[in-house]
Amino acid sequence: MAKELYVVGIGPGAADGMTLQAAEALEASQVIAGYTVYVDLVRERYPDKEYLATPMRQERERCHLALQAADGGRTTAVVCSGDAGVYGMAGLLCELGEQYPGVDIHIVPGVTAALSGGALLGAPLGHDFAVISLSDLLTPWEWIERRLVLAARGDFVICLYNPASHKRRDYLRRACDILLRERSEATVCGYVRNIGREGEEHRVLSLGELREIPADMFTTVFVGNSRTRRVGERMVTPRIPREREE
Repeated sequence: MAKELYVVGIGPGAADGMTLQAAEALEASQVIAGYTVYVDLVRERYPDKEYLATPMRQERERCHLALQAADGGRTTAVVCSGDAGVYGMAGLLCELGEQYPGVDIHIVPGVTAALSGGALLGAPLGHDFAVISLSDLLTPWEWIERRLVLAARGDFVICLYNPASHKRRDYLRRACDILLRERSEATVCGYVRNIGREGEEHRVLSLGELREIPADMFTTVFVGNSRTRRVGERMVTPRIPREREE
């Protein structure tokens, strides 16, 4: 008896932002598991599936439920926003999967927010970049601060995930203050909110202005490097250094 578990990155949320491979994995599954918000994004498109949803901070329980369903012979998919391996469940499922040796785990990639958000802003990730989450639920703030400083000193474009929440309203401001020690207030930045969902918005602005925006957990922030520039209403980081262009 086949025991299949798919870990599926569903992209930003809209059906047209999902890869064909992801859609095929969900269609082939009998059970779909995930964080409640992400399950609700696919429930209407796949109404005939059994759903296993758990709230935030119940990741281990969610993974065990999915693995148990797969171990029982029901093809199961765990859905993750964006890509399953980028702040998603892929790593934890691979670790816990050792307790279920009969289950075959397949990781299905998706379009992470750095890519879908970057496309809305223009081309902010045209050169080397770092992705940093501002959530300190699993990472001490001291580590986050050190990573921000080092990424800024390395002149990376920086993409910030989870910049704020109800309990972390000032974290983006704190991050901007750290970056402003290394970068000019005029540094070209951008943010995108509700990518691929109702209420989608995006804006290009300066680092000084970014410090003042109200962000939430559905906001993705981009901080340019020393070469990033504003081209009309787009944020562009050139792949080719300017001196070579000339």
